[in-house]
Amino acid sequence: MPESNRSLAAYEAPSLEGFEGAAPPTFPGLEAFGEALVKVATSVTGEDIEGRIRDIVVHPNAIGWDPFGFDPRFARYALAVAALLHRRYFRTVVHGIEKLPEGRVLVIANHSGQIPLDGVIIGAAMLLDAKPPRFPRSMVEKWTAELPFVSTVFPRCGQVVGAPDNARRLLQQEEALIVFPEGAKGISKTYDRRYQLSEFGLGFMRLALETKTPIVPVAVIGAEEQYPSVANVKPVADLLGMPSFPFLPQLLLGMPFPLPTKYRLYFGSPMTFDGDADDDDAVVEAKVWAVKTEIASMLKRGLDERESVFF
Repeated sequence: MPESNRSLAAYEAPSLEGFEGAAPPTFPGLEAFGEALVKVATSVTGEDIEGRIRDIVVHPNAIGWDPFGFDPRFARYALAVAALLHRRYFRTVVHGIEKLPEGRVLVIANHSGQIPLDGVIIGAAMLLDAKPPRFPRSMVEKWTAELPFVSTVFPRCGQVVGAPDNARRLLQQEEALIVFPEGAKGISKTYDRRYQLSEFGLGFMRLALETKTPIVPVAVIGAEEQYPSVANVKPVADLLGMPSFPFLPQLLLGMPFPLPTKYRLYFGSPMTFDGDADDDDAVVEAKVWAVKTEIASMLKRGLDERESVFF
C-alpha cells in the first residue's frame, strides 16, 4: 500500500529515533479511561468502533504522522463518545446520507447550539451510517487553537483550523470536509432566532470552485434547543476574548449538560458549480445563496414534519 495513502489496518507507529518530539504526547490516565469508554460504547451501541477507525485512510508525512495531528488511536475515544451521543443521547434520525458521493466533498451545514455538538453528530453519522464510512474533517475556528485542552484534542481527532491552504490540501487528498459557513454567528444564536440562518461566508464556495468539489447541503434540527440562550453577554465575551458569551438559564437550574433533544439530519443531493474562484463577490454570492436556500428549505420541511423537540 502506498506510504501516502494507507488505512489504519496497515498503520504502525513509526520509529522516532532522531524525532523525539514528533509523537503526540501520551496521557496514561486518559488512555485507560478512553479504552474503557471504547468498550462501553461498543457494548451499548453495538457499533464496531475499532473497525470504523481501522478503515480510515491516513496520509502520513515522512516520519509517519498525520501532518494535521490526527491520531487514529486517540480518535477511537472520540468516536466512542460520538457514538453514545449519536445513538443513545440525541437518538439521531438520519435522512439521505446515501447521497454522499465518493471522493472529495464539502459538507455544508447550518450551525447552532452554543457548543459544536452538531459537528460531532454529523461526523458520527458519516462514520457510522454512511456506506462505506466517510471520515470527516471539520474546519474549526482559528481561536480554538488557543484554548487549553481543546487545542490538543481537536487535531488528534482529525479536526483542522479553517485556513484555505489546509482545506485545499485535504480536498486534494479526496477527503470530506464539514464546513459551517455561519461560523461563530451561527453557533451563538439566541433562542428567538432559532433556525434562522445567519449570513454565509463566501470562502467555501470559492474553495469548491477552485478544487472542482461537489457540495452536499445538510440541515441539522435539534441543536438549537440543546442549550437555549436568551442573551449574548457581550462585555463578558470581550473580556474573555470569545466571539460570544451566552446566557443559558438551564445552567442556573443546575443543568450543565445539553438537553436530550432529538437530532434530525437531512443530507441533500450533491450540488456542483462552475465558474472562477476569483469571480466578483456578487457572482459568488449568487452560488452561495443557492446552497443557503437549499438548507433553509430542508430545515423548513424537517421542522414541519417534527412533532416534538425531544421525541
